[in-house]
Amino acid sequence: MKTFIAAMFAFAVAFSAVSVYAEKVDVSKVKCLISGAAAKEDKTADWKGGKVYFCCGNCQKKFTDDSKSFAAKANHQLIASGQVTQGACPFSGGELNKDASVEFKGAKISFCCNNCKGKAEKMSDDDKVAKLFGDEAFEKAKFAVAK
Repeated sequence: MKTFIAAMFAFAVAFSAVSVYAEKVDVSKVKCLISGAAAKEDKTADWKGGKVYFCCGNCQKKFTDDSKSFAAKANHQLIASGQVTQGACPFSGGELNKDASVEFKGAKISFCCNNCKGKAEKMSDDDKVAKLFGDEAFEKAKFAVAK
């Protein structure tokens, strides 16, 4: 019984944190991660402690059916919408240098040094999505739900 109660408490805390934070997202500035169209407040999916937004139920279903294929774009949307904060460099995992950052389609990414920043600036847009917002980089950068 204690395990069940603890699990329910953890779920309630996680759910309330996501719900409270989701209210702060200005959806008018968010684009659907599938189509690129304007996102709607009622078309969402839970993702890594936050919410990702879609333009319609079809895009929402496409994501929920195969979220792994859209992970980098979903991570990008969490960053761009301010739902997560960065804790480390996505390349090295090192301490962030506030003067070494780039912005990519509304998402600011910081690095440990200008070498890592320069590496990112030289990447194509497709590489930036994969290497700055992919699951490996997202984990290494220690992104966490903003409080």
